[in-house]
Amino acid sequence: MTLRCRRKRINMNKSQVKTRDYSKFSSPSFRLRVLYFLGIFFLLLPPVARADYPRPWQMYYQEPVTPVMEHLYSFHHLLLGIEGVIVLTVGVLLIYVTIRFRASKNSSPSKTAHNTLLEIIWTTIPVLVLVIIAFPSFKILYMMDVTPKADLIIKAIGNQWYWTYEYPDHNLRFDSNMVPENKLKPGQLRLFEVDNRVFVPVNTNVRVITTSSDVVHSWAVPAFGVKRDSVPGRLNETWFNVKKEGVYYGQCSELCGVKHAFMPVVVEAVSKDKFDQWIASKKNPPQAQTGG
Repeated sequence: MTLRCRRKRINMNKSQVKTRDYSKFSSPSFRLRVLYFLGIFFLLLPPVARADYPRPWQMYYQEPVTPVMEHLYSFHHLLLGIEGVIVLTVGVLLIYVTIRFRASKNSSPSKTAHNTLLEIIWTTIPVLVLVIIAFPSFKILYMMDVTPKADLIIKAIGNQWYWTYEYPDHNLRFDSNMVPENKLKPGQLRLFEVDNRVFVPVNTNVRVITTSSDVVHSWAVPAFGVKRDSVPGRLNETWFNVKKEGVYYGQCSELCGVKHAFMPVVVEAVSKDKFDQWIASKKNPPQAQTGG
């Protein structure tokens, strides 16, 4: 008799269970809400730069075009992954501890003060993380500091507030000034365009020697992974090897006076044939015709 009653109760409970309606998930309004949410999510993600100059609302690096910047880019992703894992782990542990050991469930808290195994773990893991970070960072520092055999040497001299460039091997020297806003041509970038660009050939080791004639400046091109201070009375050097033709923009990255924001750096990477043509045009500038 008791068994029959139990079966009746089970059958009654089954009949009272409502079947879930999943049709709402396939409705157009639900799909629209999902698409709206995904659109907002991807809009808030930091955009990946696809250019050689800063874009409006850009939050990420420019596209790397040199071996140094490629290594810096990869190292950044490694650090970002490690930091993400650490933040996620700590967050999960905090939530677990807050819920598991709350006062309402632990009227008499534990008196444990030490745990040898835990202390070994939380000492060993940070050491291993630092070792993982150390090896690629030392490699990048060595790559940035040691200049390989250069095929082209350029001297960049910082002035208030423009750059002077010299090509010692080609007996060439010129000044590079920012183009004023009222003289910009269509397609030229405000605060970035200059009257004389630096030309370099692609797939060539370029050694940059930089100094200053007045105060401390800094020659920097983000797409190259290059930033080197220009100090009066001192020669600093760096290098780059551009793998892709294009125009790359940078700026003085050291506060050097009231017009600090108006001394951009523009490097145009071209083929070796075009570079030779540019050198020839600079050595033999076109003569102005005079009427007689």
